[in-house]
Amino acid sequence: VLADEINRTPPKTQAALLEAMQEKSVTAAGMKHLLPRPFFVLATQNPIEQEGTYPLPEAQLDRFMFNVLLNYPSFEDELTIVRNTTGTMDVQLKKLINADQIYEFQQLIRAIPVTDNVLEYAVRLVGKTRPNSSLATPEVNNFISWGAGPRASQFLILGAKCHAAISGKYAPDISDVQAVAEAILRHRLVRNYRAEAEGLSIEKIIKNLF
Repeated sequence: VLADEINRTPPKTQAALLEAMQEKSVTAAGMKHLLPRPFFVLATQNPIEQEGTYPLPEAQLDRFMFNVLLNYPSFEDELTIVRNTTGTMDVQLKKLINADQIYEFQQLIRAIPVTDNVLEYAVRLVGKTRPNSSLATPEVNNFISWGAGPRASQFLILGAKCHAAISGKYAPDISDVQAVAEAILRHRLVRNYRAEAEGLSIEKIIKNLF
């Protein structure tokens, strides 16, 4: 499912969609319907135009594995976009993979082994984001009001497995965890007013945890 500008949908609609993400089912007229596998949600939101929007609460944001920032396209990419969308080109899309194959790949990723030191690194990294905890860094204590929960640790390992697989490795290492950490932790940390006043970005805080 692609939820375009999810922060413009009313809270009740957001809650229904995010329940489907968590439970893998929907309820209509008292009947529960299981969703097909694989089922995943891609959502967009405009970070600039906030008027008339309904920001997602942190607990709902936590259900998204990644938060990916999209910048302007490069000159070459924009040139390709303009060339392909201002003429008479008739693009024919071809299916590259089906739903069953995607599900098989998902299960294959989960079967990739992970060493204890990588597991411990991921859990420790998430622990560092929690202010006033035993693992918190001074910077986190000073600038973060809320850290990441256990779901972040789970997603760090799953993301590291994916990164290792596409990099041609048989198992993830610490560098794979670090490669996906920013996108996984970005929307799970809440800066305090001091961090905002000093212009300290979430991305910089995350990188300083490595």
